[in-house]
Amino acid sequence: MQAFTVHTGLVAPMDRENVDTDAIIPKQFLKSIARTGFGPNLFDEWRYLDKGEPGQPHVQRKVNPDFVLNQPRYAGASILLTRRNFGCGSSREHAPWALEQYGFRALIAPSYADIFFNNCFKNGLLPIVLPELQVDRLFDEVHGFNGYSLTIDLPRQVVIKPDGSELPFDVQPFRKYCLVNGFDDIGLTLRHADKIKAFEAQRLARMPWLANRQL
Repeated sequence: MQAFTVHTGLVAPMDRENVDTDAIIPKQFLKSIARTGFGPNLFDEWRYLDKGEPGQPHVQRKVNPDFVLNQPRYAGASILLTRRNFGCGSSREHAPWALEQYGFRALIAPSYADIFFNNCFKNGLLPIVLPELQVDRLFDEVHGFNGYSLTIDLPRQVVIKPDGSELPFDVQPFRKYCLVNGFDDIGLTLRHADKIKAFEAQRLARMPWLANRQL
């Protein structure tokens, strides 16, 4: 998992409440057994004018010019600004996969659905919670200034605006530790690889017949 320390990026505004995970990545794309390739289908039903199907070349599809991520001024955005209860609906982990694979490193909203919120941290995506008034002000500034960017300093837990002012945010210490060090669940386990190998060797010495066990 990619570590997150300090990130500066262009902000894209999604001015919608209650964006559910089926809107983030529609159900037909969950058929894939791979964990990659979901970025082109992020917000598929809003982003394109035709119906998307797995394996369909996205370069040949009809793009919706009115959708925010298709507007040239937000090309390459890596911070998504959105409204309350983002990521509601089903618990599919494909939603943070699609956001991260599109290029987003962080989200800013007043609130998130719980399971989606937890899945973001497990996949290197930082979901920042800010008060609704601060989010409102950020929407005004993003709409008012072309190329509006923010800097997110996770170690200091602040969002830094273009004028240098800072917006503090909370994050649980363990989640912060994992993101700063780039540890997903597997990475956390592999920190103890030597202890795991030692345990396996001791177990095999006590029960050598396990070496001949047929699965």
